Amino acid sequence: MLLVAGLALTGCASGPTIVAPPAALLMNGVPPVPQDLAKRVGRYTEFRGVGLLDWRPDGGELLVTFLRGTRTQLHRAPAPGVPLVPVTAGAEPTRSGRYVPGNSKQLVIARDAGGNEVEQIFRLDLTTSVETLLTDTDRRHSAGPFTRAGTAIAATAVPLDRTAAGGTRSELTTELALIDIASGARRVVAELPGTGWFATDFSAGDRTLLVSLFRSAADSEVWRVDVTTGQRVRLLPCANERAASYTGALFAPDEKRLIVGTNRSGEFTQLFRVDTDACRFEPVTADIAWDVENLTIARNRSRLAFTTNEGGRGVARLIDANTLAPIALPPSTDSATRVALSPDGARLAVSYSGAATPSGVRVLDPARSVSTLWAAGDTAGIDTRAFSATQIIDWPSFDGRRISGLITRPPARFTGKRPVLIDVHGGPEVQARLNFNGRLNSLINELGVVLIEPNVRGSDGFGKTFLQLDDGRLREDAVKDLGALLDWIGRQNDLDASHVVVEGGSYGGYMALAAAVHYSDRLNGAISAVGISHFVSFLERTESYRRDLRRVEYGDERDPQMRAFLHDISPLTQAARIKTPLFLIHGRNDPRVPVQETLQIARAAAANGVPVWTLIADNEGHGFGKKENADYAFYARVMFLERYLLGDR
Repeated sequence: MLLVAGLALTGCASGPTIVAPPAALLMNGVPPVPQDLAKRVGRYTEFRGVGLLDWRPDGGELLVTFLRGTRTQLHRAPAPGVPLVPVTAGAEPTRSGRYVPGNSKQLVIARDAGGNEVEQIFRLDLTTSVETLLTDTDRRHSAGPFTRAGTAIAATAVPLDRTAAGGTRSELTTELALIDIASGARRVVAELPGTGWFATDFSAGDRTLLVSLFRSAADSEVWRVDVTTGQRVRLLPCANERAASYTGALFAPDEKRLIVGTNRSGEFTQLFRVDTDACRFEPVTADIAWDVENLTIARNRSRLAFTTNEGGRGVARLIDANTLAPIALPPSTDSATRVALSPDGARLAVSYSGAATPSGVRVLDPARSVSTLWAAGDTAGIDTRAFSATQIIDWPSFDGRRISGLITRPPARFTGKRPVLIDVHGGPEVQARLNFNGRLNSLINELGVVLIEPNVRGSDGFGKTFLQLDDGRLREDAVKDLGALLDWIGRQNDLDASHVVVEGGSYGGYMALAAAVHYSDRLNGAISAVGISHFVSFLERTESYRRDLRRVEYGDERDPQMRAFLHDISPLTQAARIKTPLFLIHGRNDPRVPVQETLQIARAAAANGVPVWTLIADNEGHGFGKKENADYAFYARVMFLERYLLGDR
């Protein structure tokens, strides 16, 4: 038995060697993966990015994530160019962790099991590698900020449907608690109505806590909670103000005002310093006509850092937390995805990526105007400098609105009209951004496929009006944006409109299925990963803590008229119209889009006589976090594309 990209190869002298699928995968209709395919594209599955998490309390090193072996785990980045040092290991990925303030020997980490998203919080001793569970496994937890004293952490917890009679809950509450790091003792601060509550910042002296209530991308609130009594007061929106988005609320250094991102005054989320008593908003980024994201403050409260989403490219920014004056940073051409200030605020760590750059981490020193590469992503020996640059395109949709997206073309050696893979992002309140394309680079560079990533209406990054253009009864307007993209492809001299496949994950999976319903005669296939096939069954089966959030986006299935509408537009209802091959991928433990969404559309579409491939992973959830599963699923995707997108060219 041999190994290719971590997967076993089996075969005999009389037949081709194939890649043995991981034991957790259950497949139907998927042909065996030949060894030569794994060899051709396998190296593209070995890209490994470095993700930024935190600074050590003394500012001496960074905590990062990195794929070691087949699982993403926590690592220490001791110094620039020094090999990463593993911190966690085990059967499940670990992607979240922070140092306990003032203690360089302890972390607080969060982890789920099998992709079920039931995150639990642990204390990890770096000296002994011993993990201590700090939370109740019957609930899902979200770790919030540390107290200013650094001895406890705020956390919110919601119950799970599996603990409810009948498996669902009609009413939920969120527990807000303080967890003592040393003892694990938990003190409940308040029971908050509903879900969508997240703690964001403690005041000086740890007397009060800022808590955000997220109802939707267009409607959120900021509350102040008394840590002793549990009494809460809404701070934002002010009385008699309309709903708006409020994100990343922090106490300003004077403790009398807040720093918050909000779109109350325009299309984009900008930064403000707010006197909530007087409802007075002092603009901080009025000169930046883009969304502010990833707001963070130094431990000593001296500086604020954030990114701005400028046409899909993240730009790191730094300001003085007291004067709000901008602080110049060394320039960068890559896209910033996360920022973290050193405890003293003097240096800014930035995770970044680009068309030729897997995610890495740089440290910026504004005083010296120096940018230092601290930890680079692994390109697996591939010369990524030759990768094609991604460009922005736009096209007119059915209503005259211009829709934009990203296009990455193959190298010049691929001549003639090229086949097209349309990859639709999830969310839907997400955005295709100018980042590294990872494994998809093999399709571009080895198969000559053009990759188009559309930002259909409802995508983030284009203002709050655009964000809501697909809500409720407007849902299929976004599908029409894909139809308009197919029209645009047909007008391009270098694109082959007769060879197009649409793929997507989560909401993007729904879009792929909807495209297969409405545009089967113009597609060579559709690939749906963890996709919604019927909105009513999805809303009834998704975990209760997410249900109200999704009702705001898609519509409330309890309303008879909306229920009928959601039923009518669902791909499952219109499955008889699907005449193009499907590849359906799902994790059995998915709490967001239950696996039944894939199983039911597979049965319905197969009745049409079209090829239907299904791949279900017993140990995954909303996406594949285990490399052996992700690799095999990718090999199968390549086979699907070679057969149906490229097969008759």
